[in-house]
Amino acid sequence: MCRSTSQKTKTSELKEGEEWIKTFDINAFRADIKALGDKLEAQQGEDDVRHLNKIVGWSNMCAAAGILTMGFGVNIFSIFMLSTWTFARWTMIAHHTCHGGYDKCHPNKGRWNRFKFAVGSLWRRICDWLDWMMPEAWNVEHNNRHHYNLSEIHDPDLVEQNLADVRNSSAPLIFKYLNVFVAMVTWKWFYYSPNTYKELKLAKLRREGKPLPKGVKPEEAVTLKSIIMGLNPFYSATELFAVVLAPYFIIRFILLPLPLFVIGNALEMDGAAMYMSALKNLVLAEFLTNFHGFVAVVTNHAGDDMYRFRDGCRPFSGSFYLRQVLASVDFDMGTDLVDFMHGWLNYQIEHHLWPNLSMLSYQKSAPMVREICKKHGVPYIKQNVFWRVKKTVDIMVGNTSMKWFPESYERAYLEADAIVEAKKLAK
Repeated sequence: MCRSTSQKTKTSELKEGEEWIKTFDINAFRADIKALGDKLEAQQGEDDVRHLNKIVGWSNMCAAAGILTMGFGVNIFSIFMLSTWTFARWTMIAHHTCHGGYDKCHPNKGRWNRFKFAVGSLWRRICDWLDWMMPEAWNVEHNNRHHYNLSEIHDPDLVEQNLADVRNSSAPLIFKYLNVFVAMVTWKWFYYSPNTYKELKLAKLRREGKPLPKGVKPEEAVTLKSIIMGLNPFYSATELFAVVLAPYFIIRFILLPLPLFVIGNALEMDGAAMYMSALKNLVLAEFLTNFHGFVAVVTNHAGDDMYRFRDGCRPFSGSFYLRQVLASVDFDMGTDLVDFMHGWLNYQIEHHLWPNLSMLSYQKSAPMVREICKKHGVPYIKQNVFWRVKKTVDIMVGNTSMKWFPESYERAYLEADAIVEAKKLAK
């Protein structure tokens, strides 16, 4: 059906490299991807839990190594370990748990469940995942808005849209690059934390059926800059700090190094010097983990070979599955160590196809997804992460732009999705 529909559209829209679209069967592609996802989900069990425990153990070892050495002078070992601890706790442990990757297979339903992990209280946040972002806010922004509006104007993580001011600026290119570099080492607290909290506020307004504040464009990002300039109608700077930023700031940079002051003095060492060494290591680790996160996270959906889309689509429809592949990129992969250093974000295509699977399932699925894409002629992009950094920076400074999916084909696929949905409802 979809094939005949697509044949009626104008092929003049297609550019070089898009010839596959003319004969693409979206319903067959959807069936293959869904069948693989169902199979992977059914196979999850004890192996996935053991694998999660292994990654948690690696993260905890990084924490212990960093904390135990951070009081003995500023050093790269402590900085790297502290940075990797923070990175791993977010990108692997919290990320996949908050998506529900272990809901069905983990025996501890009171913790390793998307409705329990890190949410509901400050204590749970501290024990499970303490970072600049409020977990409840991140769940809305990332798990819902980003995943189900990928590369649309309402995707809150759309790099090309969020960096429009930089892209359109008349400033010399060197200043644009400087702007981007500063963003790389500060983005989690400068942009991500306030913007995820904005999405939580927007979700509350939508649930209550209340209108948006006058003049607000929901797709525009909220940053510390916009808050300081008084351009944020959703919450005050005081609320942001007290509710979202303060727990991480106080615990990580004040309380965590404090025992070194006490222990150092008790052992007739220079407790104040140990405290300051620890603080410096923690601050430098913060810059590094922001950079590490930028490299692994922000690069997933940006580049001149990534597509944008005009309209929304039904979750897990043919259009949905196709968009996850065309607007995502994988990195080098294959071993737990390589995947750990990528934050398991090197399986971004697989993760976006089925957000609620485990890390181990993504590792297993990548070769099979590539085969399905090859069968249907769908481009599957896998490149070195640092090459993707270049492509992302080029988008951010305006050197290149993302591609738009051919409009008539986008509409034809959405029509095909609607027919499939109608048939399901008619049964």
